[in-house]
Amino acid sequence: MTTYSPAEAAAQSGFSIDTLRYYEREGILPRIERSTGGRRMYSDGDLWMLGFLRCLRDTGMSIEQLRRYGELSRDEATLPERAALLDEHAASIREKIAELDATLARVEEKADWYRKELRRTGDATT
Repeated sequence: MTTYSPAEAAAQSGFSIDTLRYYEREGILPRIERSTGGRRMYSDGDLWMLGFLRCLRDTGMSIEQLRRYGELSRDEATLPERAALLDEHAASIREKIAELDATLARVEEKADWYRKELRRTGDATT
């Protein structure tokens, strides 16, 4: 089994070492195995989980929701609850995308207006 040091896990996940410790302490991550010397040893499974947590965090999932997901993920009987939590988060992401699409349309509309004004005035250098 391949294991990774905290520094390697941090580099691969994009989280800081402090965040990795925090996620473990808060129950977002399962308990990380330790070497005989007491150093954390991350597995491929831990890195996969960190990658998924990065995805959830980057899409705005709160620490409270991450904690709930982490708790649920340690019990196979919680598949329906995990699916519901992720469905709720997906709906939130879709809502944010719709808001961003509307904002993008406004920005593009204004940029188009400026380009038309520049063509009208003959000043295409600005």
